[in-house]
Amino acid sequence: MGALDLKAVTKSFGATEVIKGIDLEVREGEFCVFVGPSGCGKSTLLRIIAGLEDATSGDILLDGKRVNDVAPAKRELAMVFQSYALYPHLSVRDNMGLALKQAGKPRAEITAMTDRAAKMLSLDALLDRRPAELSGGQRQRVAIGRAIVRTPKLFLFDEPLSNLDAALRVATRIEIARLHRDLKATMIYVTHDQVEAMTLADRIVVLRAGKVEQVGTPMELYNNPANTFVAGFIGSPQMNFLDAAALGHPPGQIGARPEHIGLSRQTGDLSGQVSHVEKLGGETLVYVRSDVHGLLTVRLFGEHDYAVSETVFLTLPTDRLFHFAPDGRRRQPTAVV
Repeated sequence: MGALDLKAVTKSFGATEVIKGIDLEVREGEFCVFVGPSGCGKSTLLRIIAGLEDATSGDILLDGKRVNDVAPAKRELAMVFQSYALYPHLSVRDNMGLALKQAGKPRAEITAMTDRAAKMLSLDALLDRRPAELSGGQRQRVAIGRAIVRTPKLFLFDEPLSNLDAALRVATRIEIARLHRDLKATMIYVTHDQVEAMTLADRIVVLRAGKVEQVGTPMELYNNPANTFVAGFIGSPQMNFLDAAALGHPPGQIGARPEHIGLSRQTGDLSGQVSHVEKLGGETLVYVRSDVHGLLTVRLFGEHDYAVSETVFLTLPTDRLFHFAPDGRRRQPTAVV
């Protein structure tokens, strides 16, 4: 269980509408990621689902039951926040089992469920420690474990990796993905990091200014973005946008992924000067300044030597270009293969 339906959900703070009529279905067992820039409404929407904020209008249905007027504690949800929110005077075991204790569960059941969650999260050896004795990644795993023991219908994650360093983010991301596979639970995950969205999600919901721009699998959004916003937000480095009229196409923009553009010192569709080179070992990012199209990014696999200010030529992939109208909408929504 754990299917969620949002029907025409809105949220206003005074005269400011921050959620603007969202309709969304999250399927049972799905890992759904809300992604978008700061201020797009993704965390507010998550809080509405959790019951921490009231929807101004619309319906929130969990397994077909309207829960707008159901208290957060009664919605059978578990939320993991950006901050760990652990009790410093309690051990890992007691932090994880506190909600069960408050619910009056038998001690044996609390122990069994806590031990199970600790094993899933590799926290077995840390159960007697206090939060101050743990690393940031371990604390976040304790917070996740606290959610697991409640066996909720729906897990809600609000940017849970934001406070971790890069290496810990990757490690904890893998843990969360494995956890989803093991639990087969419905999870909704909020992030501004599109790499997290791409690597974790069954489906991604791209939000902007309180509205849903597009919903789809990671590769659906990558290969078939509905508009320039989605095209520019999904993918790292982001898509290049070129002036369509300057390339002999109808007014609007032409999109090209960095890895699809060819780079040469001899000939190509357009020329420019190398502005900067990032040598990353497994790949090289070359930033080329074009007088007509501005700064463009080319992604080359492996090691390449290009010098700043060097003149280079770019070849555009005619079969992998994205055509956008002046209003940003995709002109050719057919699949890119």
